[in-house]
Amino acid sequence: MLPKAAWESEQEEPRVKQDVQERIRYLKKERNALILAHNYQVDEVQDSADFVGDSFGLSRQAAAADKDVIVFCGVNFMAETAAILAPEKTVLLPEIMAGCPLADMITAEDLREAKIQYPEAAVVCYVNSTAEVKAESDICCTSSNAVKVVNSLPQEEVLFVPDGNLAHWVSLNSRKKIIPWKGFCPTHHKITLDDIDRVREARPGAPVAVHPECHPDLVAKADFVGSTGAILDYARKSAAPEMIIGTEMGILHRLELDNPGKKFYLLSSRLVCPNMKYTTLEKVLNSLEKMETVIRVPEEIRNKAKVALERMLAIG
Repeated sequence: MLPKAAWESEQEEPRVKQDVQERIRYLKKERNALILAHNYQVDEVQDSADFVGDSFGLSRQAAAADKDVIVFCGVNFMAETAAILAPEKTVLLPEIMAGCPLADMITAEDLREAKIQYPEAAVVCYVNSTAEVKAESDICCTSSNAVKVVNSLPQEEVLFVPDGNLAHWVSLNSRKKIIPWKGFCPTHHKITLDDIDRVREARPGAPVAVHPECHPDLVAKADFVGSTGAILDYARKSAAPEMIIGTEMGILHRLELDNPGKKFYLLSSRLVCPNMKYTTLEKVLNSLEKMETVIRVPEEIRNKAKVALERMLAIG
């Protein structure tokens, strides 16, 4: 039997969490706030959100929100995107240290130099990028609509930044000449062919669904490739009783909620994005209580970046 102090601690924790959740609900109403959470957030943060989705879905929610405040549970480029699309709203990022290594792999100056090198190419910018980089781009895309965006362009050459793996996936599904940037998502890029061989041996017959940010060699061996939203849709429609998932572990929570009776296994235990895990339920509460940290984008940059984002949203 647990010592009394340990037992009391175990009993206290659910009550504390419940108090935090109730306080969040109260402040959300008081502040006229909308909580958005990415599919990679921790379970309890997802459960506290009004909308959980991939980058494209969250972008649309931010643009259409009729609230005064948007609490963005994700990483900094996502909150920036909301601030670009909804400048009249207060956009809060609960954890200011939640960055994105992929977004840091290109700067606006880098892109300006590349545009001089490829003057005939359209610039397609993955939303996993800074506002400054978006402002230098012709159009943005997400992993769910990247192929559609690229194929919509009149130019035959496309400079695709900053994710080289996603650029490769697009090149397989487009007749355009894709010029890839050499950036990558460290979480997805670290998964190897050994990982997929091992899980196929352990779970024979289970389809493998991966994100296009994974290495091209791994993508080529998967049964399905798509954004987090596409993977969720694939899992709902699949008759397979179990599935191997090759994207950040946070998606398992939504998969299990949406598909009772089905089993989901991570392709690798290394599929954890530390930046996505920085946001906690307590930080969401703190953000609403103190109205911090407010994300702002300078107007000159915001106006240019907004053009690229709205072009993406218009394509759908």
